[in-house]
Amino acid sequence: MNLFRYAAPQTFYPLAQRLQPFFAVAAVLLAAAGLYVGFGLAPTDFQQGEVYRIIFIHVPAAWMAMFIYLVMAGYSVLTLVWRSRLSAMMTRALAPTGALMAAIALFTGSIWGKPTWGAWWVWDARLTSTLVLLFLYLGYLALVSAIEDTQRADRAGALLLLVGVVNVPIIYFSVRWWNTLHQGASVSLTTAPKMAQTMLTGMLLMSLAAWMYSIATALHRVRTLILDRERHTRWVRQLTR
Repeated sequence: MNLFRYAAPQTFYPLAQRLQPFFAVAAVLLAAAGLYVGFGLAPTDFQQGEVYRIIFIHVPAAWMAMFIYLVMAGYSVLTLVWRSRLSAMMTRALAPTGALMAAIALFTGSIWGKPTWGAWWVWDARLTSTLVLLFLYLGYLALVSAIEDTQRADRAGALLLLVGVVNVPIIYFSVRWWNTLHQGASVSLTTAPKMAQTMLTGMLLMSLAAWMYSIATALHRVRTLILDRERHTRWVRQLTR
């Protein structure tokens, strides 16, 4: 299968239409399983008690907020170098979900921080850099909406994303580089997990659910963007008759 043929909006549109329901269903099923494991089967933490269960929402949202930004930065390179129309549309389609994930991570982090640290918010390195990530998402959305010329808006947004990508490793490594209140990573690719197997299973299920949700919403939005931007082409006129 020649994957490059799907780089064109007219060929990607029907593919997105077919795939979007599968990712949506997968997101619902994985979320239901993850919530059941996390809030029903996982044991109570011996240090934090029941409040630790916010991890099953907080951590997947934080992971996805960073991952989506990196994907958007990758699409931005394609937009600037090869002027790929679909890459620019995918970037716009991902941005609202990335902003939502960053907001959920900050909100649930505050709920977790109150009983743990005694405060809703502290200017911790990881919290502050995650707040900067949310501002980058919102700044991108505001910038591309403020510029009427679509191509200029895409290029300006791509440049902003590439400048801000340095913030992602700062978020990830902040607990190693600085002495912060935020706890270190419980899951790492290089060390054994620091949590019970049931807890890890619940968190991974919720992470997969967040991933499937992000793909489903991006595919839904990009279909709308394709129809709007390609509305003057023959294939869209035929499709919307």
